[in-house]
Amino acid sequence: MIRLHNMRTRPGSKHRVKRLGCGESSGHGKTSGKGHKGQKARSGGSIRLGFEGGQMPLIRRLPKRGFNNAAFHKNYAIVNLSDLASFKEGTVVNEQILREAKLLRGNGAGLKILGDGELKHALTIEADKISASAREKIEKAGGSVTLRQKPVQGLRDAEQEMPATEAAESETAAKPKATRTKKPAAKKKSPAKSASKKKPRKS
Repeated sequence: MIRLHNMRTRPGSKHRVKRLGCGESSGHGKTSGKGHKGQKARSGGSIRLGFEGGQMPLIRRLPKRGFNNAAFHKNYAIVNLSDLASFKEGTVVNEQILREAKLLRGNGAGLKILGDGELKHALTIEADKISASAREKIEKAGGSVTLRQKPVQGLRDAEQEMPATEAAESETAAKPKATRTKKPAAKKKSPAKSASKKKPRKS
């Protein structure tokens, strides 16, 4: 039976340290297994991963195809409920207060509250995102959560949010009014001249 006093490591898992520079008869003397000269023989000399001696490396020779959503990924600054326990009851906790308390560092797309820990007093939380468990614990403690509204991106988004009547009014206001040109009035013929022009009937 294996007990603490008779436990042993598995055979082959440990071996003696490679002793370098102990004479030529040791098997690792003179160059200590580093060969002769060259970049790898120098102390501190190493070659970074993927380096192929100056030629175009394989990772750059291979074509890159397909769509990758990593460029559009948003990283949120994460704060747990255990970090908010130090604030007094009734405090409005937002990103600015958390940065002043040094609970947030660096730049992020916004603030996200997670439900790790317990909250024993009521707080007013202002954040961009919040987990369901965190919201439940905050409301159970008597607090409230308000999510910050995202800013409108571009004119097209603003037009989509604008009601149809306001959009129509804005379009009519933007279009310049067309100026109508009055045509000159036609001259009326006098009855005397028209009567003189008529030929007399033959009897």
